[in-house]
Amino acid sequence: MPHVELFFLGELKDFFSTDNLEKGLSYSLERKASVKDVIEALGPPHTEIGAIEASGRTVGFDYIVRPGDRITVRPPSLPIDVRQSSLLRPETLSETRFIVDVNVGRLAMLLRMLGLDAAYEWQWRDRVIAEMAKREGRIVLTKDTGLLKRNKVVWGRFLRADDPDGQLLETSRVFGLSPPFAIMSRCLRCNVLLQPVAKEAILHRLEPKTKKYFHDFSICPGCGRIYWAGSHHEKMRERLKRLGLA
Repeated sequence: MPHVELFFLGELKDFFSTDNLEKGLSYSLERKASVKDVIEALGPPHTEIGAIEASGRTVGFDYIVRPGDRITVRPPSLPIDVRQSSLLRPETLSETRFIVDVNVGRLAMLLRMLGLDAAYEWQWRDRVIAEMAKREGRIVLTKDTGLLKRNKVVWGRFLRADDPDGQLLETSRVFGLSPPFAIMSRCLRCNVLLQPVAKEAILHRLEPKTKKYFHDFSICPGCGRIYWAGSHHEKMRERLKRLGLA
């Protein structure tokens, strides 16, 4: 049966259990297939691919693999600029916005703490996330390779870090996010941008000590949650400072 040889470089090795990838992986061609299909059949989602060479020639995802091809697959150069088009991703994004799945759900709150647009609902299924990412121009963040392999997902990251703080730092590194951020400018619950609100308008909702010691407030126009620079606010800022993001 005809076959091709594939060589995976850099971070792409994370998707394989063997360390012996220098000799390449042999893939049997049972049918006509695109290089994207072949790569994803072996493990890595297309979102993790930065460049593909087939027998010394740079090709796109739609390249039809030929018997005897030697294919080199490279990860993207970091940081990834979603405003820059490429052969693999001609569709660019006008801004850096995210959508987070349930596997890394706690990351959504941290991104919102920085003031970044991070859509998230725990009950969203993969199909819904992929459709929203396509329609709204969002970067998918997940630890689910199946989600990232969906055709509607153009931009995404399979997060290697397991803890939320590590995932936030990884996202910042991969997509070139750096201070200054609009910290605490977005609702942590529903992702909507906050608006200033007069203390008098919400006085009936405040606890006695909050009424006495705080005077500047914001409100979420989506869920009505009220925010002020109390102890919880300071703890979140300290957390971001420890990570070098504030």
